Amino acid sequence: MKLSVIIVNYNVKYFLEQCLTSVKKALEKLDGEVFVVDNNSVDGSVEMVRAKFPEVRLIVNRENLGFAKANNQAMKQARGEYLLLLNPDTVVEDDTFEKTVAFMDEHPDAGGLGVKMVDGTGRFLPESKRGFPTPLTAFYKIFGLSALFPHSKRFSQYHLGYLDENEIHPVDVLAGAFMLLRKSVIEEIGGLDEDFFMYGEDIDLSYRIKQAGYTNYYFPETRIIHYKGESTKKSSVNYVLVFYRAMVIFARKHLSAKQAGVFTFLIHIAIYFRAFLALLSRFFRRIWLPLLDLSLLSTGVFLMKWFWEKNIVYMHGGHYPLFYIHFVLPTYIFIWILSVFVSGGYDRPYRMKPVVTGMLSGTVLILILYALLPDDLRFSRGQILADAFWGTASLSLLRFLLYVLKVPGFSLGKQPNRRFLVIGDEEEARRVAAILKESYGSPGFVGLISPDEKTVKPQGFIGNMAQVKDIITIFAIDEVIFCSKNISHQTIIDKMTLWKSEQVDFKIAPEDSLSIIGSKSINTRDELYTVDIHSVDKPVNKRIKRLFDCVMAVILLVLYPVAVWFVENPGGFLMNIFRVLAGSRTWVGYAPVEKNTVHLPEIKPGVLSLADGLKDGESVDEETKQKLNVLYARDYKMIKDFNLVFAAFRKLGRRR
Repeated sequence: MKLSVIIVNYNVKYFLEQCLTSVKKALEKLDGEVFVVDNNSVDGSVEMVRAKFPEVRLIVNRENLGFAKANNQAMKQARGEYLLLLNPDTVVEDDTFEKTVAFMDEHPDAGGLGVKMVDGTGRFLPESKRGFPTPLTAFYKIFGLSALFPHSKRFSQYHLGYLDENEIHPVDVLAGAFMLLRKSVIEEIGGLDEDFFMYGEDIDLSYRIKQAGYTNYYFPETRIIHYKGESTKKSSVNYVLVFYRAMVIFARKHLSAKQAGVFTFLIHIAIYFRAFLALLSRFFRRIWLPLLDLSLLSTGVFLMKWFWEKNIVYMHGGHYPLFYIHFVLPTYIFIWILSVFVSGGYDRPYRMKPVVTGMLSGTVLILILYALLPDDLRFSRGQILADAFWGTASLSLLRFLLYVLKVPGFSLGKQPNRRFLVIGDEEEARRVAAILKESYGSPGFVGLISPDEKTVKPQGFIGNMAQVKDIITIFAIDEVIFCSKNISHQTIIDKMTLWKSEQVDFKIAPEDSLSIIGSKSINTRDELYTVDIHSVDKPVNKRIKRLFDCVMAVILLVLYPVAVWFVENPGGFLMNIFRVLAGSRTWVGYAPVEKNTVHLPEIKPGVLSLADGLKDGESVDEETKQKLNVLYARDYKMIKDFNLVFAAFRKLGRRR
C-alpha cells in the first residue's frame, strides 16, 4: 500500500465531512487507506463517518487523548509506505497525493514534506514553511520584528519569509496540518512525542527527522485549503498557554542547557505578554458595544433628568433626591442594557430588532417597578418614556452609523441583501441553492453558474465559470459557493486565488451534504450554513430559556403555598424550584429516548419532558419522541415551555 491518510478529529463534523470528500477524490488513482481518529467528539462526527464514509478505518476514543497520541494510534496500524497526518479543517486538491508521493519517490533523502497552504479566501498562509524556534528566532517573533520585516533573512526566520513561496525548498519545520512522512523514517525515529498534547509536536518531529539525516521539503506545486486561521488561535488565552508551553518542552528536549534557559526565559515573557494581550483583546471585543450603549443611554437619561427637573417637576426650585439620582436612575439604565443583552442585541451579526425589543421589554419592566416605588420617588412616567425613546433612537442610530462605516458584524435587518453565486451542474447547483434558501431565510439574490466554460448555460442559469468575474461586478455578489461534486478542488483553489481581489467570500458545498462550509477560520460559526438543527442552542435562545426558567421558578416559589395543592409531589416540587434556580435543571427538557438517532443541541435535564405535553405521555413510542425533540430543538420558542408547564403542572414535583 502506498499511502495512509490519518485525520484526528474533535468536534468539527462539517469540516471533517468536507475533508474526507476531498481525500476520497485524491485517492482515486493511488492505493491507499484513510484513518479517522475521533477524540471523544459530541457533535455527531462518528455517526457521520460511519454513515457516509464506511470505507474509513475509524478509531473512537472515549476521551480526548490529544493530537500526538491519537496520531500514534493510527500510525501503529497504518500499512502505507507513506503516512500523511492531515487536519480535518483542510481540503486537498484532486492530484495532491499523486504529486506529493511522486516527489517523495524521486527524493529518497526526503523524510517529510509539507505543501502550500491557503486560507478560506485563497490567501497564502505563511506557516506553510517555518524555521526552528531558536532563542533568537523566538525573540524576533515575540517582539514583532519578524512581522515588521517579513522578508528579511535575519528577522523572518520563523516563517522563512525570504524564501519564495512558489518554489521548492528544504525547510526546518513541517506544518502539522499536512505532514507527509516516510514510514521507514518514522519507524527509525519514533512517532509523535506524546508529551505534547497539542501544538509543538510537529516542530519536535521535524527536528528529529533532520537530526536523523533526512530532509524536510516545502512543496508548493500542489495546495490545500486550511481554514484554521492564525488570527483566531491567537485570540485564545488557552492557545497562548498551550503553544508557548509546548515551545518550552521543545527547548528543554533539544537545546543546550544555556540555550534552553534563555529560550524558556523569553517564552515566559511571551506567555504573560501575549496572554495579557489576548485577554484584553477578547474583553474589548465583547464589551466595546455595551460600553458605547451605556455611555449614550446614561448621557441621555441624565440630560433628560436635568431638563425634567428644571422645567417640569421642580419649576419653582428644588432638586431630585440623591437616592433617586444615584440609585434609581442607574437601576433603570442597567435594566435597559440587560434587556437589550437578553434580547440578543449584542449577538453577532448585530441587528436593530433586538435593540428595539430589549428597550421595549425593559421599559415595561421599569414601569412595573415604578408602580411599586414609594410616592416620594415616583416623579414622572413621562420621563421614563422619554428616556426609553432616547435609548431606542440613540442605540439604533449608533448601529446604523456602524453599519454605514462597514464595521464588521453589523447588518440592518436579518443579513439583508446578501447575494450569492452557486457554481455547479444543474442538479447539484439547484440542490445547494435550496439548502442555502432554507438555512439563510431570504437572501437578496441567488444566481446559478455552470462549471463548464464552453457549453451553453442551462435554463435558469445566469452564466458560466468564465464569466464569473464580470457577474460578481454586475450583480454585486457577496459570496461564491462551489459544488465540489462537479468541480475539482484544484479548480476551486485556483478560482479562489484568481478572484480574491473581488472582495467576495468563498464556501464549498460537499457532495450529498447538508452543509455549506467556508471562512478564514474553523471557529467562525456564523459563516457556516446548514439545514441541521441549532436553534435552541443559539446564544439568544439559551438566554431566553434560562430567563424563563428563573422567572418561572421565582413565580412558583412565591405561589408555593397555593401551588403546592395542585402538584403530585410537594417535596419534589420545592426541590425542583431550587434545582432550576441553581441551573442544574430546566423546566422543559427533551423526551427521554433509548438511543438518539440524531445529534441534538445540549440542554439541561428537564423537570418535564416534551412527551408530558401529550395525553398519554408515558406510552409514547421512540419515533414520536425523536420527532418531538427535533422539532423543539430546531424551532425553540419560550411559549412552548410556558404551555407545557401549564399543561403538565401536576408533574412539576417529579424527581428524576
